[in-house]
Amino acid sequence: MLSNAGDKSGNLIDTQEITRNTGSLVSRKIWLPKSLYDALPYFYLLAGVAALLATLYISNWLWVLPHYLLFSAACLHLGVLVLRRRKRPRRGQGIAEPNPG
Repeated sequence: MLSNAGDKSGNLIDTQEITRNTGSLVSRKIWLPKSLYDALPYFYLLAGVAALLATLYISNWLWVLPHYLLFSAACLHLGVLVLRRRKRPRRGQGIAEPNPG
């Protein structure tokens, strides 16, 4: 059985064109100001702690409680992860070990 896929043209239909353009929009690099970039992990930590403390004051809306806990866990995890990655030395920039000899 022979395939005829090679005979079709390479034009994209409208939905494929939108998907291709959206993918480039999502994966595009965003440049933040230095002060905002430095404050971002602390904002994540603050949002996580605020959401965790907000769960203490929720009494009537128990259906919201898991959402707050999930959001707080995600923010705390992301804040700690970003802080650890920024504090970690990069490859080749660490302290050189002395040669024994």
